[in-house]
Amino acid sequence: MWKRILTFTAAGVLTLAAGGIGYVSLRQPNRMPAEAIQVSMTKDTITRGRYLFTVVADCDGCHSLRDTGKFSAPAVASGRGRGWTMPKELGLPGDVVAPNITPDVETGIGAWTDGEKIRAIREGVGRDGRALFPMMPYQNFAKMSDADVQALVAYMNTLPAIRNPLPKTRLDFPVNYLIAGVPAPARNVPAVNQEDKLGWGRYLVTIAGCGHCHTPMQKGEPLPGMEFAGGEPFRLGTMKAVSANITPDTDTGIGKMSEAEFVERFQQYRKYAVTGVPDVKPESFTLMPWMAFSRMSREELSAIYTYLRTVKPVHHSVETHPVN
Repeated sequence: MWKRILTFTAAGVLTLAAGGIGYVSLRQPNRMPAEAIQVSMTKDTITRGRYLFTVVADCDGCHSLRDTGKFSAPAVASGRGRGWTMPKELGLPGDVVAPNITPDVETGIGAWTDGEKIRAIREGVGRDGRALFPMMPYQNFAKMSDADVQALVAYMNTLPAIRNPLPKTRLDFPVNYLIAGVPAPARNVPAVNQEDKLGWGRYLVTIAGCGHCHTPMQKGEPLPGMEFAGGEPFRLGTMKAVSANITPDTDTGIGKMSEAEFVERFQQYRKYAVTGVPDVKPESFTLMPWMAFSRMSREELSAIYTYLRTVKPVHHSVETHPVN
């Protein structure tokens, strides 16, 4: 009797498991058709888009050639948008490739419509309808205003086409199936009122993806209650750095840092535009885009500081450059 019950139970579990795997493997991302839109290509729009690409949204960080022998691995202008195969030591679930996003028709996105580009940026859906790996921060970019995302695409349209064939991202099981549940439609996002300093700061922190690097992760998910508390490791070759605690905790975060000190912490790196970026050393290694963020205005950095002062203080001591 018990053996029969156990047999039926096991069979039921296997059936449910098979059904679940089948559902997940066949699941399609939540997507809408790309908008039929052609972005404005005015000088002001392209200038804003360049600023978003190279500074605030740091698209260079993943999609451009970087000089990893220099402090902060700055982008190489001649390789802007050509794509990058993520190093294995970053510990990602599979072979992750940030694709070529230059207008090259064969190896880039030259055949994409502006609407398809916007959908990929804000909704995480590729031209072929597949879900993009959310290391591409489309959940953050979903909050990017219509004006800004259109400006970003306008600038991308002006990039020199670079022929750079790259393999497609290949994710490990079950991540390759689970990411289908991440994309979500994002349309009609209004611009943020820059006179609302707190709201403007929240917007900048979101678009810049500060939480992605400064929140420790576990199995690909941010640890609850540890937002902005630092502790996430980053490796490149033999070098390692750990993200800092940027909550307003007075002992382990930025609670004792004045607004002027916070702004200067970023803008001090502007000198490298004149003197040249120094070679990286183990004690100075970082993937934090200091070169890009140093170009933010004092008003923007002040707004970011204002917002970070409102997040929950977390007492979490971090050694940003551990010996091992």
